[in-house]
Amino acid sequence: MHRWQKSVGLAAAALMAVTACGSGSTPSQTSTTTPYPVKIMVGGLSKQIYLPNMLTQQLGYFKEQNLDVTLVDEQSGVGSETMVLAGAVDAGSGSYNHTLELQAQGKLMETVVQLQVAPGEAEMVATAKAGSIKSAADLKGKNLGVTELGSGTHTLTLALLGKAGIPGDQANFIGVGAGDTFIAAMQNGKIDAGMTTEPTISRLIKSGVGQPLVDLRTPASTRAALGGDYPFISIWMATSYVDSHKPVVQRIVNAYVKTLKWISTHSAQEIADKMPADYYAGDKALYVTALAAQKDTFSPDGKMPSSGPQVVADIEAKYIKSMQGKTVDLSKTYTNDFVNAAT
Repeated sequence: MHRWQKSVGLAAAALMAVTACGSGSTPSQTSTTTPYPVKIMVGGLSKQIYLPNMLTQQLGYFKEQNLDVTLVDEQSGVGSETMVLAGAVDAGSGSYNHTLELQAQGKLMETVVQLQVAPGEAEMVATAKAGSIKSAADLKGKNLGVTELGSGTHTLTLALLGKAGIPGDQANFIGVGAGDTFIAAMQNGKIDAGMTTEPTISRLIKSGVGQPLVDLRTPASTRAALGGDYPFISIWMATSYVDSHKPVVQRIVNAYVKTLKWISTHSAQEIADKMPADYYAGDKALYVTALAAQKDTFSPDGKMPSSGPQVVADIEAKYIKSMQGKTVDLSKTYTNDFVNAAT
């Protein structure tokens, strides 16, 4: 079974819910009167790595582009890609590497705007196990938490293991989500370590439950750990949708690029002030501190880093079993055309 197919069952209920709304007949793609309806599925709206999605909504930039955008929450990027391929949503927000894995299976999906130039994640180790787990090499044979099997967090962990000389099948991966479920899994001893994002990282540190083992929350630390720039969260769509909806795609990208530029010129406090209160997980000050620490992971312009795709491709080819021996045309996994034309 391919890794992306594992999410089909998990996404089935969401598929029914989304399609029940129906995209139906839509106004002209270039209509200047009726807002054009767009559904974007996000692999965890309250995770800080996905912040540009809700922030774009909160800043009013979708409306400014005459778009009626519905953001659909999903546990991980794996579920989002399934929904995009099924045509239940128009776009998905998840890690860029999914476009490579899908192309290897004959399914074309491409990134149209890159939101992150580094993962904004960290491999956290349970404080109770920190004495025996001091580097990625010590993760051999351990129970490792990921958002979901086949997710971007799974791929990142496999890369860390591989670079430490540990085959991926010599660790036990467990899908534990993020936030409260991840923290509970670590606190209860279900996982020894795990890859997660903010604000979960800072909550683990503050509570004393976990501590960083490998930090990927800045471009510099990511290059040190993975050997180069690793573009992570993006907005991707089925290539067939991009080709047939170019005016709409341009307007979507316009909105995101404006948000990314806004992020680059505002403080973590100012950004947090725009987000829904329930995203703070009960501690806004901690949310702001966490955001300040990883703010540089967000692209300032939405462009794909020039060396990024090849770094991701090399990691996929070396450490992802289903990708070994597969050939991918990287030029078909992303486009900067819409970003370059953004207004």
